[in-house]
Amino acid sequence: MKREFQSSKPIYLQIADRVYYRLIRNKLSPGDKLPSVREMAVQMKVNPNTIQRTYSEMERLGIVETRRGQGTFIAERPDLKEELKDRLTKDVFKRFIQEMAELGLSPEEMLDGIKQYAEEADDES
Repeated sequence: MKREFQSSKPIYLQIADRVYYRLIRNKLSPGDKLPSVREMAVQMKVNPNTIQRTYSEMERLGIVETRRGQGTFIAERPDLKEELKDRLTKDVFKRFIQEMAELGLSPEEMLDGIKQYAEEADDES
């Protein structure tokens, strides 16, 4: 996992997002064990308290479950990947719309831009 963080969002949430993306991309699966708090802190080069906060937040949301004496595991829920994909998609669009509105673009101009750049991306691949 990359260890660079943005200043616009708390680090513990950015780490959670990285776990979510790994789950969506099938690099993690329901039932998989996550690294211990200390191991993850070393990997991410952050304080263990930050990882504990990440795991606590993910547990609060039902993304992971902690099994005493065994560790932290991805929850085994059939709707988990879709829920995360929807949540992350909404977050990305929300940020995009806010930034484009700050540039003075109307919703129509935003849609036109998306279509144009999507077509260009298709042509490049």
